Amino acid sequence: MSFPWFEFAGLMLAFAINAVIPGADFAMVLRQSIAQDRRAALFTSAGIATSILVHGSYTLLGVGVIVGQSLLLFNILKWAGAAYLVWLAIAALRSPAPTPPIIGDESEARRSDWAAFGLGFLTNLLNPKAVLFFLALFTTLVSAHTGGDIKVFYVLCMSMMLFAWFALVSIFFTTASVRQGFFRLGRWFNRVTGITFILLAIRVAVAQQH
Repeated sequence: MSFPWFEFAGLMLAFAINAVIPGADFAMVLRQSIAQDRRAALFTSAGIATSILVHGSYTLLGVGVIVGQSLLLFNILKWAGAAYLVWLAIAALRSPAPTPPIIGDESEARRSDWAAFGLGFLTNLLNPKAVLFFLALFTTLVSAHTGGDIKVFYVLCMSMMLFAWFALVSIFFTTASVRQGFFRLGRWFNRVTGITFILLAIRVAVAQQH
């Protein structure tokens, strides 16, 4: 069977449009870029991209259908995601004004890498909209006759595309001139990002099944 290029192009276009729309993932990468550094932002981006592999895997296995149709499971995921965003908001509001990071020892850097990766991974994983989005994508844009290996390839491409996008975001917001502009905001940066996470938490909390 020949590769379904038209289907692939439509799927990637729909995913790309959704990826560039600012949301919790974008807010997290932005905060990591300013409050931490480029390395932390890139590891956070990798965590987000890895979470896409999880969403894609359970969607292909049919688990996503169960979550999408079960009000209880959907609400558990929804409130867990909202609670996580509120926790991030509190952490942001309580943080001191962002300053250029101090280079520490290698072991501390490795722990920070894993922490940054985990932040990105959980931010995307606990988003109930991601469940419904993947279900909608594969239901409406992917044929039932498309092979499983091709669907896996689709998911891998989505993950790589998302990492590439947030890597670009990380690089842009960690350039010296851009970061200095945010540093001048002082604690207002933390207040704005904290409020942003609260608004995103509310958005997740009011999400409904379709």
